[in-house]
Amino acid sequence: MSGGLYLLYESASGYASFHSAGLDEIGQDTEAVRNSVADINRFGKVVKLVAFNPFESALDALTQCNQISEGHMTDELRNFLERTLPKVKEGKKPKFSIGVAEPKLGSDIYEVTKVPCQSNAFILELLRGVRLHFDQFLKILKPGDLEKAQLGLGHSYSRAKVKFNVNRNDNMVIQAISCLDFADKTINTSAMRFREAYSWHFPELVKIISDIYLYAKVANFVGNKLELSEDQIPAITEIVGDEEKAKEIVEAAKASMGQDLSPVDFIILKQLAETVIKAAELRKRQYDYLVSKMNDVAPNLAALIGEVIGARLISQAGSLTNLAKSPSSTIQILGAEKALFRALKTRGNTPKYGLIFNSSFIGRASARNKGRMARYLANKCSIAARVDCFLGKSLIPFLLLFQPSSDLSLVMPEENTTAFGEKLREQVEERLEFYEKGVAPSKNIDVMKAAIKKFIKKDAEVNVDESSTEPEVRKIKKSKSNVAAAADGETMAEDKQVAATNRDASEKKKKKKEKRKLDQDAEAGLDRANKKKKKSKA
Repeated sequence: MSGGLYLLYESASGYASFHSAGLDEIGQDTEAVRNSVADINRFGKVVKLVAFNPFESALDALTQCNQISEGHMTDELRNFLERTLPKVKEGKKPKFSIGVAEPKLGSDIYEVTKVPCQSNAFILELLRGVRLHFDQFLKILKPGDLEKAQLGLGHSYSRAKVKFNVNRNDNMVIQAISCLDFADKTINTSAMRFREAYSWHFPELVKIISDIYLYAKVANFVGNKLELSEDQIPAITEIVGDEEKAKEIVEAAKASMGQDLSPVDFIILKQLAETVIKAAELRKRQYDYLVSKMNDVAPNLAALIGEVIGARLISQAGSLTNLAKSPSSTIQILGAEKALFRALKTRGNTPKYGLIFNSSFIGRASARNKGRMARYLANKCSIAARVDCFLGKSLIPFLLLFQPSSDLSLVMPEENTTAFGEKLREQVEERLEFYEKGVAPSKNIDVMKAAIKKFIKKDAEVNVDESSTEPEVRKIKKSKSNVAAAADGETMAEDKQVAATNRDASEKKKKKKEKRKLDQDAEAGLDRANKKKKKSKA
């Protein structure tokens, strides 16, 4: 078996190598292989087991499975292939190839061993047959051992994938915003039912209190309007927060035109009111949880556009990583996919904004500038998402470009910073003011430098900003007053030289202009003389 095709099969119990012989019987036909797979007698003549290397433990099986799923060849797999495959002399090409299920794994094996690998429909059908009859190839396995190994490895692999989260728990942000939307729908439906039912008894209360939560609390406290008296005004004032409204409620109850209800009806209404109150309080706790989670996962995005809209963007994109990888044009119309595809189908105008339309920046912009503002805001959201997703110690070389320092210990990133989000929000405010009043906004590079200076932790003796007025920086300036004076003298001399060069340049420009005027006048005089000569000849 020095040549031909070898099959690599990764099972839950270990690595197995098979040699494919007798291909002339079925040929390189996928349909023929598919028909021969079901028959073990026929398939056993085509594929034969060469070697099997069992895993040492369940942990070893999980490690090997993780590496294979990423397309990497482990040392154990490399040693197994070197033992089982035929030896190849140096300088000669191998006369055999390896059939694998994953193309990435095949390319990694080829880079290390220089043995060509195949991964096509024919190979997949052969491996399907191996998987189907694997327990019959290995006689050492007891009945049920392979199923137990597969079940245990599947649970371990899934559990490891769930625990390994590179997106910094952004899936909890997605769940939180979904729960918040569901809570809003529940509160609106329950409150509408309760308001309609209680309005048969006390219809005037709807006009006095419009808030759903306060309406449910007041209705739960009042109950039967006939039992309401002026002695209960202080208690109603504590709920409403306004004494005049409390008095208005009592006066409206006395002259109410609603019908009377039975005691059983009041019990049902009270239970419904308590349901609305509990749902509103639960919604408030969920919102607080979302705010705290967004400050941990995407603080800059939350500082720029708000916690709720930022969470909706992450939920629509699928994860923070997907949002960070998306271009600003995609973020701009994120949430308006139906309108986009409808416009592409009907060849109409594509939407200008999606979820970011709910931002206050878009609402404050004029109708003419809403599209521009949406495009600019999406650009800043893209920057904030990338900062939140990829910011860390890996960006220290990038930070050193803006804040050069010889010691890396002076450049230590802070976690959960909102410096970039706050600066980007200020930039969006400036852009909005530019559209309204024409005030020139600050440049992007200046904004990023200011954000990085705010982000980096500096030592007390290092002067971060020349305009800083900290007492420790003053001591440094006092101890180096001579150096500062010399520096001032140098700058004054440089300013004089610059002014002199500017004067020389302006004088040269004036002389050139004068020469151009003289040349133009001379050309005009020649043209006139030529015209006069032509007239005299005529």
